Amino acid sequence: VSRLRSDLLAAAVKSFEPDVLLVDKPPLGVHGELECALDALAEVGGRAVVGLRDILDEPEAVAAEWASHRIPEVIAERFDRVLVYGDAAVFDPILEYGLPRSVAARTHFCGYVSTPETGDHTALQALRGFPFGTPSRPLVLATAGGGEDGVGLLEAFVEAAAEADWDAIVVAGPQAANGDAGSVRRRAAASGTAFRSFVPQLAGWFGVVDALVCMGGYNTLVEAVSRGTPTVCVPRVSPRREQAIRADIFGRLGVIRTLHPDSLSPARLRTEVDLALTERRDELAGRAHRALDFGGAHRAARNLLELAQMPVAVRVPSPADVSLPCAAGARLSARTPSLSAVGRT
Repeated sequence: VSRLRSDLLAAAVKSFEPDVLLVDKPPLGVHGELECALDALAEVGGRAVVGLRDILDEPEAVAAEWASHRIPEVIAERFDRVLVYGDAAVFDPILEYGLPRSVAARTHFCGYVSTPETGDHTALQALRGFPFGTPSRPLVLATAGGGEDGVGLLEAFVEAAAEADWDAIVVAGPQAANGDAGSVRRRAAASGTAFRSFVPQLAGWFGVVDALVCMGGYNTLVEAVSRGTPTVCVPRVSPRREQAIRADIFGRLGVIRTLHPDSLSPARLRTEVDLALTERRDELAGRAHRALDFGGAHRAARNLLELAQMPVAVRVPSPADVSLPCAAGARLSARTPSLSAVGRT
């Protein structure tokens, strides 16, 4: 499968000859399947960019992972820029992770990436289809993101909602196992909680509901705090602590409430939701926009356009390129590519 992915990616680059290729982490793909595509990109004069979330993990875990996969060397050899979708004033991975100068020099902080609220009126229309008993009661949404590991949170939420003074919606997520989703669905039916397995563009609901219960994933938290949604976050704490670190930082900024999963219970969650419902959305949004930079999408696009408009550097193939076939997972060559600058029309 990795070889097939490698061949498809390399073929796409050779066919479209992009000026810029934006790669999500890890830089060479999960199994090295991007290496051939990056070789092809260099041959046509394209530039490579790797994008990173604000937080990756604990510093010790990142250092060990990056060293074992030679990530700093890969970035220095293969990539023109590193775009961090975060704010250095909030969390600086260059300092926190001790990134080498070769990576720091390529790094640009874009700010947090969130989507505009233009779809919220559509979300409101969708919410009107739920059979809630009292329109005057607050409406609370619970989501576990993709749903692959959030069943405990969703089950606690459903139990909490059964005796609450607010209406509830739970969204299991598209990656929830059938058994987990079925368990949450049955509990939701018993407690009077509305259930959906998946909702497209769920973030559009964040500006409509009165409170949100979620884990600590990047997209969910950034979309919620940018809208000032009163939020109770129960972050994942293993095997990575990325969510826990982000939730702790956002909690200290006063833009979310946090609950450690070890302290999770229906009663405790209900109390946290009740407290979140007392918070004013406009105050939360103002606090978030004063503390966090949400210009990430615009700045990332500007970085990519800037690179695309630069003169193209085309690599001159060396004998090593001919004699060594490119394969997914192959070890990087230690040679330095020869470059010549040319213009592209």
